[in-house]
Amino acid sequence: MKITVKFFARYREALGVDSQKVEGDFSTVDDVRILLAAREGFDVLKEQNLMCARNEDLCQLDEPLVDGDEVAFFPTVTGG
Repeated sequence: MKITVKFFARYREALGVDSQKVEGDFSTVDDVRILLAAREGFDVLKEQNLMCARNEDLCQLDEPLVDGDEVAFFPTVTGG
């Protein structure tokens, strides 16, 4: 399965990339996060409160994936 992963805001800055393509046997968005978080320099994806989207729709980490999906990770936004 091929997935396009996009990173936004502070994650993009921390990782130094705005997107990547990954291949693997992914069932959920969290499977993609776990794979990437295990890579050196991708510790930011281990955060407890990260937000994610599948095909531009906000979702939870347990969201199922199909081949060709786009996944996005971004930090939570707080206001004051």
